Amino acid sequence: MKKADIIELMEKSLGDREQARKAVDSLLEGIVQALKKGESVSLRDLGTFKCVQRQARQGINPRTGEKIQIKARKAVRFSSGTKLQRAVN
Repeated sequence: MKKADIIELMEKSLGDREQARKAVDSLLEGIVQALKKGESVSLRDLGTFKCVQRQARQGINPRTGEKIQIKARKAVRFSSGTKLQRAVN
């Protein structure tokens, strides 16, 4: 499912495609802004998005086999909620 598919589903509920697009864009932007601030985002029954710090580590360049240093960076993690887990299993 793509963003356009979500907008289409919301359009059926709201009756207006532009409102649906704005709602989806606002939701996604809110999640991004919260994660940028280091906050976690919990959506009841769906799950939680959180930003975690990944440590620097050594890796291997797959083309050359050369060892390389991978810098520390932030990554986004998603932990699914219980209802979501039950729905897909």
